[in-house]
Amino acid sequence: MEEKNYIGIEDFLKIDLRLAKVISAEKVEGSEKLLKLKLSLGDEERTVVAGIAKFYSPEELVGKKILIVANLKPRKIFGIESQGMILAVSDGENMSLLVPDRDVAEGSKAS
Repeated sequence: MEEKNYIGIEDFLKIDLRLAKVISAEKVEGSEKLLKLKLSLGDEERTVVAGIAKFYSPEELVGKKILIVANLKPRKIFGIESQGMILAVSDGENMSLLVPDRDVAEGSKAS
């Protein structure tokens, strides 16, 4: 039986999951997988680079509300500083962003 890699609630509570609204989206030059997203978290804007270009066009993302990890350490991807990570599920063939089923204000914390 495989041992589970459990985390404690203390570890989970360190993750700042927030709802963000996609303000703009564009393909990252030189990459077939990456999109550069400009996001609104209500009181601030962020840039996030995400490997979702094979599943989503920039046009279909604008205006969509998505869940992100807001306190992930920023890192440069293709020369662009990514200030968070979007959350999605994938079965290897398809991908789906995690989106709310009701209208909730951007910047709202997930719990």
